[in-house]
Amino acid sequence: MAVLLKYEGNYIPYAEGDINWEEIASIINGDPKMTDLSGLKPIVEKLESLVVKNMKSSNSFYYAKCQRLKVSKTKDELESVEVLNVKELEELVALLKGVPEFQHANITIESKRRTLENKTGRTYFIRVNGEMATTASTTAENSSSAMIVAVATKKQYKRQGLATDCMIKLCQDLLKEGKELCLFYDNPDAGKIYKRLGFEDIGFWNVYRYE
Repeated sequence: MAVLLKYEGNYIPYAEGDINWEEIASIINGDPKMTDLSGLKPIVEKLESLVVKNMKSSNSFYYAKCQRLKVSKTKDELESVEVLNVKELEELVALLKGVPEFQHANITIESKRRTLENKTGRTYFIRVNGEMATTASTTAENSSSAMIVAVATKKQYKRQGLATDCMIKLCQDLLKEGKELCLFYDNPDAGKIYKRLGFEDIGFWNVYRYE
């Protein structure tokens, strides 16, 4: 059994047992708008050599999930956390592009706009002295789950607990809606925050980006 999910230009395969990997690769190779291949490490590694596009970067991340938070805060304690609207997309993308981890990511104002408009994702953020300092988003949201992505903080605002507050508010809201949460990370400091909140490592997630 195999499933191939396409979200924007990103292909996410999943398979159980022996399948025809060449057939899966032919679908991916037939899409000129394909930009990313991502998924559980043992699965996407089987497809890596079969993709004909030129790879521009590859990363392997810890893959974690959360069904219950270990910490919580009140509405008043999280009053600085705001929900992004379309007028703030340019500022959000500029923040993300200024963070080293996201400089090679395929993040555009247009893709973020589509995510907001079709309600498959949301973005929370905190301002400091009027400047967008930290942010956390979701993508691929559905009725039962959501993937948390693009957790980022400008260098001058790190280690102030801002990302933690942003994550707590986002996770609290999603869990209240009955959604299971997942994310991937490769930063040990970020991993400590996620585990303190209630995320548990369940494997590795590889991301390949193409020209």
